[in-house]
Amino acid sequence: MNIVVDTNVLISALIRNSTTRKIIIESDCKFYYPETSLHEIRNYKALILDKSGISEVEYDELFNRLLKYVTLITDEQIRPKLKDAEMEFARVDPDDVVFLAAALTIDNCMIWSEDKDFEKQNRIKILKTRDVLKLL
Repeated sequence: MNIVVDTNVLISALIRNSTTRKIIIESDCKFYYPETSLHEIRNYKALILDKSGISEVEYDELFNRLLKYVTLITDEQIRPKLKDAEMEFARVDPDDVVFLAAALTIDNCMIWSEDKDFEKQNRIKILKTRDVLKLL
C-alpha cells in the first residue's frame, strides 16, 4: 500500500510513542513525504520537544529513524503533477498542494492525514489514522 503522510502524521509520531509511530515503523506500507515539506517539521521542533519531553539529540535520532521508513519525494518527481494538484486544491489549502501532487505521482497512492481540508478534493483517497489501522 502506497501512502503519502501529511506533516501532522509525522509530528504525531515524533511527539509520542503512539499507534502512528508504530504503524510507520512496523507496517508493510510504503510511506512517502515531499522533501520540500521537511521545513514544516523543523518549524515545529520546539513544540515537539516541549510536548514530547525528549532532548534535541533524542529528537534527531527519532526523526532520522522515522525517515528510514518514509521515502522522500523530490521536487523533480512532484513537478509534473503540481499543476493538476494546484487546479484541484490551491483554493482549499495552498500549503498542502505538494502532498496532493506527491500522491498523484505515485501509482495507487492515498494520503494519510487528520487535516479535513484534504476531504475537499476527490482525486486521491484520504485516510485518517483509524482508516489506516482498519486496512492493516
